[in-house]
Order: sequence, then C-alpha cells, then structure tokens
Amino acid sequence: QVQLVESGGGLVQAGGSLRLSCVASGRTISSYAMGWFRQTPGKEREFVAGISWSGATTYYGDSVKGRFTVSRVNAKATVYLQMDSLKPEDTAVYYCALGLGGVGVKRYDYQFWGQGTQVTVSS
Repeated sequence: QVQLVESGGGLVQAGGSLRLSCVASGRTISSYAMGWFRQTPGKEREFVAGISWSGATTYYGDSVKGRFTVSRVNAKATVYLQMDSLKPEDTAVYYCALGLGGVGVKRYDYQFWGQGTQVTVSS
C-alpha cells in the first residue's frame, strides 16, 4: 500500500508562485510514475503534470504548459509541482498520484492518490 501526502497549497495572488510537495510512504516510488491532477467542484479531475520514474520524461496539461514544472527526488520519496504565473483559473484541489505503469495523462493511469491540497489564486 502507498500513502501520498500533499502539502504547500494556500492562497496566492494572481501572478504569484507556489510549490506543492507530495511525500510517499509505504512503498518506494523510485520505480513508478507520478502525476498531479486538479479538481474543482462539479468538474472532472484534470491532468496537470506527470513524470516518469527517472524524471527523464514529463507531460503537462495544455493549460499549464510553460508555467508549471514537475520534478522528483526519489531519495526523498518526494515529487514537486512548481507553479508560476498563477491565474485565478488555477484555483482547485491538487492531487498527487502514483502510477504502477508508465507515465500517463489519464486518471486511470494512476492507482494511488493523496487527499489533496487546496490552491486558491485571487485576482
């Protein structure tokens, strides 16, 4: 079993930055893809970013390309999401996820999920 705990969310003004962290326990993450998704009430969970086990391959959702950066430090069992140039439409609960297969962009590519951290961007 895997436990994923996100942190780093909060309230920020438009144009600002936040860095989310996701710490894993219960299983080494060094062999697995990791991803970030986000969700707002009444909407589907949206893919934000994914990273392969080595960090060599990354994917981003179209709405965050050029503004967000995903990275990982396997020795710390931690994945990060650096969010720059934030916009009010980035407001959501952000979820960290672990995928047992290769890095993907679909929700079903990931089997373990954290509880989420709220990000609110004010205009």
